[in-house]
Amino acid sequence: MTFLARRSVLRAATAAAAAGAFASGCARARPDATAVRVSTPPHPAGTSAPGPAPAHAARPPTRVPGQPVQIAHGPRDGRAVALTFHGRGDPKLATALLGEAERAGARVTVLAVGDWLDEQPAMARRILDGGHELGNHTMHHRNICALPEDAAYAEISRCADRLRRLTGSIGSWFRPSQARRATDLVTRLARQAGYPHVLSYDVDSLDSDDPGAAAVRRTVLERVGPGSVVSLHLGHAGTVAALPPILDGLSRRGLRAVTTTELVT
Repeated sequence: MTFLARRSVLRAATAAAAAGAFASGCARARPDATAVRVSTPPHPAGTSAPGPAPAHAARPPTRVPGQPVQIAHGPRDGRAVALTFHGRGDPKLATALLGEAERAGARVTVLAVGDWLDEQPAMARRILDGGHELGNHTMHHRNICALPEDAAYAEISRCADRLRRLTGSIGSWFRPSQARRATDLVTRLARQAGYPHVLSYDVDSLDSDDPGAAAVRRTVLERVGPGSVVSLHLGHAGTVAALPPILDGLSRRGLRAVTTTELVT
C-alpha cells in the first residue's frame, strides 16, 4: 500500500471513531434530558408561554381533596408542621436560613415575591436544590385584596410567569400579599391563574416587626401544634437566628418541619 493510501485509510478510521464517540455521548445525554421534562398547567392569559423546563422544576399546584379552598393548617392528628416564608430580602440572609433548615433536616415552603425573583433569580434554584418548596406571593407585594380585579390578577399571573420561566412550574401554592386570608375575588383569580388553593396560616411569628430572635422563637413555640402552618419571613436576621431553636423545640415535642404539600397530602 502506498503512503498516500495508508494516510487515507487512517483518516477514515479516525473520522469513524469520532462519529461513534459523538453518537455515544448523545445517547448518554438523552435520558437526562427526558428526566427533567415536566407537565405544567396552561399559562395564565396575558403571559408568555413557558420555554423548556429547567433541571430543578418546582412542584406544580395540586388540588387536595378534603382541604378547603383556603388552607390554614394541616391534619392535627399528625406530627408535622409547615414553616412557610414570605420570600424577599437579602439573599445572604435567605441562604443562611435555608442552610440552617437543611442542617436540621427540615424542609420549608417559600412564597416568593415576583420582583424579588427578578432581582435574585438564582434563589429559585437554591430553594429547590435544598429540597424545599416554592410558591407565589404576588409580583410586587401590594395589598392585593384592595386592588381592582385586573390589577389583582396581574399581581398573581405575573409572579406565576416568573416562577414558570425559572422553574418550569407556577409553583406549588399562592399566598396573598399583605393579607392573612384572601377575599372571594382574590381566591377566584388565584384559581383562574392555576392555583386550586390559597395558602393561609394559623401561627403568625410576628418576625417582620424584628422583635429579636428570642421573641420569634417564643411566639412560634407557644402557638405551634401538630398540623400548624407557621408564617415567617426571609430577609430578617432575627428569623435566621431563631430558626435553630425553633427546630430544636419542635423536635423535643416530636414534631418535624415539612413542606406544605407534605403536610396536607
